[in-house]
Amino acid sequence: MTVADSPRPPGRPRSRQADTDILAAALDLLIECGAGQTSIEKVAQRAGVTRATVYRRFTDKSALLVQAIESGHTDHDPATLDWPDIDSMLTDWARYLSRPRNRRMLRRLYGSVDDYPELLAAYRNSPGRHRASAVGTMLSRARDDGRLPPESDVRILQEMLNGAVLHHLGAYPDTGSADDIKTYLAAMLRQAGYRPAGASR
Repeated sequence: MTVADSPRPPGRPRSRQADTDILAAALDLLIECGAGQTSIEKVAQRAGVTRATVYRRFTDKSALLVQAIESGHTDHDPATLDWPDIDSMLTDWARYLSRPRNRRMLRRLYGSVDDYPELLAAYRNSPGRHRASAVGTMLSRARDDGRLPPESDVRILQEMLNGAVLHHLGAYPDTGSADDIKTYLAAMLRQAGYRPAGASR
């Protein structure tokens, strides 16, 4: 249930600014402290509202954090994921992963999967769903164009790339440049038989 869809009690109209401030505060606290250390009270304090104001919008912390994650990725237009080639896809991935805030958020989401699995699911169902579809399309196109071996299993390649990203998040510092991260991801794909444009066959 979204803020817009949730039942509104009688009384004065709800403040859109309060909605925005609450979701921003919840996402910031999730990234800074993790789901376990984030509370309705802390969110209310950060947003400058009362706990009652938060509870009028959300039934519990999980519902709040799920919508905070979704609202934090409303700028992910699926059209921007229509990459012309693998190089563009890796450039986009590397740019995203070079931002410390994004890296920390991903670590928080994967780290909370035992206690708050709905948070990672929310991320996967917002930008993640569009991105996974676009990656599959891009890898299939590269295979059809002869950039990947004809026997390549696109699903396995996607899982391999996801694993490489998780490894990078845990094993590499957040100070790495986008160019360094792109080099790392490209090396993973080359091990799977990927040949960039212009590479000798």
